[in-house]
Amino acid sequence: MLVRVPARAGRRASEPRARALRAIFFDAGNTLLRMDYDAIAAQLATLGVEVTAADVQRAEWGARVQLDPHLVAATSTESRSTTEHYIRYTLAGLAVRDEAIVHALLTWRHGYNPPAGLWHRADPEAEAALALCHEVGLRAGVVSNSNGSIRATMERLGLARYLDFVIDSGEVGVEKPDPRIFARALAEAGLRPSEAVYVGDLYSIDVLGARAAGMDAVLLDPGRCWGERDCRTAAGVLAAVRRIVADADGQSGGA
Repeated sequence: MLVRVPARAGRRASEPRARALRAIFFDAGNTLLRMDYDAIAAQLATLGVEVTAADVQRAEWGARVQLDPHLVAATSTESRSTTEHYIRYTLAGLAVRDEAIVHALLTWRHGYNPPAGLWHRADPEAEAALALCHEVGLRAGVVSNSNGSIRATMERLGLARYLDFVIDSGEVGVEKPDPRIFARALAEAGLRPSEAVYVGDLYSIDVLGARAAGMDAVLLDPGRCWGERDCRTAAGVLAAVRRIVADADGQSGGA
């Protein structure tokens, strides 16, 4: 059944217009989950680097953009080499290039809080974004490259109650940007590609991956680091949901 848009003033309530949008699928890390910037700042302090969690956050926003070209040819976003590039770019954004510090932080990162790692906190907007999906009658699901821990993390944070499904690459054996993982989500939801939009934080992995499966996508760009891209962008996950809903309503003539 298609989502129905509330009738405008002047249109009879018995004649609402349907929109094609039926679901929003979300990435997990850096989308519904926020990296533990406080933990990174605290660990850097033990290494003699005094930065704030906000400093780390801004550096990480830029690191996503620098990491993106590596992901086009990478065999896995979960590999140690991808993690090393990511950490190095984040530290470079903090003006930290000392190899001893880089190595120490990488060692700490690989042993930190297994199996969830650094993405074990809910994004401050996550619950509101998922609640809005339900409020307007949209299904919500997660499609994430991870190690099999995302479902448990969503349950622990109380976000799983808003989700129709969780697809974790560590469980299904295929990673974004492979279109098969998005196709699996569509099959799980019983939807056509045109009926769902994906929200994520990496252009090559999330936007291009979703497009390869026939879906539209919104790129999260909280620091305005991505520059001009051929896709919709949003500063945060709640803004992304609002934009997707507003655009769908506009296309269908809804309120």
